[in-house]
Amino acid sequence: MDLADATLDELRFALAPALAANAAFDGWNFSALDMAAEGMGVDKDVARLAFSDGPVAMIDAWFASIDGAMLARLTPEKLGAMKIRERIAALIETRLELVAPNRESLRRALAVLTLPQNAARAARLGWRSADVMWRAAGDTATDYNHYTKRGILSAVYAATITVFLDDESEDFAETRAFLSRRIDGIMRFEKAKARWLRPADHHFSISRFIGRLRYPAV
Repeated sequence: MDLADATLDELRFALAPALAANAAFDGWNFSALDMAAEGMGVDKDVARLAFSDGPVAMIDAWFASIDGAMLARLTPEKLGAMKIRERIAALIETRLELVAPNRESLRRALAVLTLPQNAARAARLGWRSADVMWRAAGDTATDYNHYTKRGILSAVYAATITVFLDDESEDFAETRAFLSRRIDGIMRFEKAKARWLRPADHHFSISRFIGRLRYPAV
């Protein structure tokens, strides 16, 4: 893509990875953005216009670029060959692999997002990532399950990130083990929820049983 003709949305998406690489040293600020823009041959003033909302907009763009890279790596064909548990694990692990080279940038990004004035935006970004992952995994729920699944996955992903940031084990083995346990918890919860919400006529009923003895089905 010729960035000289790019829209601001396209420019944000293109600059985000380079911006993240510089944020590890300079923080999420316009100095890091200027370096990213210079390295990609983008006019600094135009780059600043694209990120006029400041650090949170920069982090937002980086997270969106991670979403895009994750979906490009895990195509529907690849995910379709997996069980649901494997899909969720693969999606989260892929995200971690993508951010691993910029782990310090992620740490700095989370420090920005935990500021009180950014709490609402941080929650939306976490929800968006969970929504992208569930949709990629094939979830089509539109009832309250849509919300519970995303809320739970957001919490699991956030907890996994906390472990990931301080994980010095080989190939992030500790993070992977932590994630596996949390996904097991999600799957147990979903199974239990399905039993609780099973239609009443699927439960044993003594009166219905006796009625069938008296009036057997033809």
